[in-house]
Amino acid sequence: MHSWMRDLVISVVVSAFIIIFLYQPVRVEGTSMLPVLEDQDRLFINKMAYRMGEIHRGDVVVFQYPRDHEKSYIKRVIALPGDDLRIDHGQVYVNGKLIAESYVPKRFADDRSQPEMLVPAHEYFVMGDHRSISSDSRDFGPVERELIYGKAAFVYWPVDQAGVVR
Repeated sequence: MHSWMRDLVISVVVSAFIIIFLYQPVRVEGTSMLPVLEDQDRLFINKMAYRMGEIHRGDVVVFQYPRDHEKSYIKRVIALPGDDLRIDHGQVYVNGKLIAESYVPKRFADDRSQPEMLVPAHEYFVMGDHRSISSDSRDFGPVERELIYGKAAFVYWPVDQAGVVR
């Protein structure tokens, strides 16, 4: 076999392994995660992060939309299983403490409220950073753990927006 053919086969196998098991490229559709992620941004999600590790408050996660598993959403984890959560006119309280949300600019905030609730076991309360337009757990409820399949890792397109997702 020619060396270029061998190299091509190895490259395809390694690429397939990475995409299937480690990182997957995705495209952001919509503006609910502004200013961190913009409509049509391209990013890699880490598919191993939650197979081996825990989901943390503040993580930007990709999950199957609870009402239609053919669709995927990307949102930020606000509350973990067992957390006590309430939202009072846009102010988010977790376990009785107001959480600092530096990722939500004032112009993207809203004044919606959510009655106090206990986040069920194996479920996560997620919200978009652009609160005034985001469809999130305030609308469809907490997301079951098994629907979350990746952690937003790195924006690669557009190049001037490239970098680690925080």
